[in-house]
Amino acid sequence: MTTAPPPATEPDPSALVCSGDKVGPRTVCQRKNHKYGSGGSPLCQWCMAAVEEKWGPAMRHTSTRG
Repeated sequence: MTTAPPPATEPDPSALVCSGDKVGPRTVCQRKNHKYGSGGSPLCQWCMAAVEEKWGPAMRHTSTRG
């Protein structure tokens, strides 16, 4: 059973446990999340769940930054 995500105005739990300089808006929903630095992701946990449902659990984000 999946739960509906909270409103995008509420931050993802990951934003509450990292420093403020690593928090940024998500690519899809614009929710504040741990976006930058080690452990960051361009998608929040709810957007990532939708992507994994479509592409499978083996889908991973690959940084293109040099």
